[in-house]
Amino acid sequence: MVTGMDYRHLGRTGLRVSPLCLGTMNFGPLTSEEDSHVVMDAAHEAGINFFDTADVYGWKTGEGVTEQIIGRWFAKGGGRRDRTVLATKLYGGMGSWPNETYLSALAIRRKCDASLKRLQTDHIDLYQMHHIDRDAPWDELWEAFDVLKTQGKIVYVGSSNFPGWGIARANEQAARRPSLGLVAEQSYYNLMARTVELEVVPACEAYGLGLIPWSPLNRGVLGGILRKQKEGRSASEQTQALLERNRAAVEAWEAFCEERGEDPAAVGLAWLLHQRAVTAPIIGPRTVEQLASSLKALEVKLDEAALARLDEIFPGPGGPAPEAYAW
Repeated sequence: MVTGMDYRHLGRTGLRVSPLCLGTMNFGPLTSEEDSHVVMDAAHEAGINFFDTADVYGWKTGEGVTEQIIGRWFAKGGGRRDRTVLATKLYGGMGSWPNETYLSALAIRRKCDASLKRLQTDHIDLYQMHHIDRDAPWDELWEAFDVLKTQGKIVYVGSSNFPGWGIARANEQAARRPSLGLVAEQSYYNLMARTVELEVVPACEAYGLGLIPWSPLNRGVLGGILRKQKEGRSASEQTQALLERNRAAVEAWEAFCEERGEDPAAVGLAWLLHQRAVTAPIIGPRTVEQLASSLKALEVKLDEAALARLDEIFPGPGGPAPEAYAW
């Protein structure tokens, strides 16, 4: 264990994970396999033990490119797999046949076996549903996941992009079996996207789920985009459109960070680490340098005045539902 790393429990479990989760979506499409291995080694050296991926990452249908890259990294040995809390996801299409998408018991069984093969491991530590499947009944889902647990193929089950009611229903149904239920939820959450504070955050707190925010810098808009543009760096059309819709707030945001002498990316991650229920934001570095930049977030402290100012720049929904919109 790395001295100084503030490992946190994932939700109500005894599992301890680093306060930053290494996202691997860029491995393959944007970062070469060789460089991906370097980034993962650097993450371990820094104390990050929590890695997240998905069967669809790599964006070549059915190939699981990113999982394969991670699997070949594990195969190098040196304790790489043992030191890693490995999270992957299932739901998306891995082929054109009917049961190669979504969350039937058959799909869950096949997708798990395929991920294990690509990842070159005998178990997945956190197996996450990438999206809610409204057509799959919870008794079918929990039976399928419980079988995988009994077989030793998975340890914990998590969700991603679930609504608050989905989290509640999933865990109420799990309690009837009884099963441990969901222990983590991966949600789109950052200073500019705070709707999860209405229902998802309260559900995570009530049922003991660790919240794992994805896109913590909102496609890079919170990462110092205005300064980078002055330096001649460009952004995608989608990111640029997002910036234009929020330019006044982003200008105030970067001025706030400059006054503090802090990197915007580090402050954006640090803000999430100050939020209720959050265990670890997902960072997606393409390089070791970007990884090092993200680690600076662990040194940023935000007092009540700073948090209040950020609420002024990026107002949230006003609290949990229904108080946020009713008397």
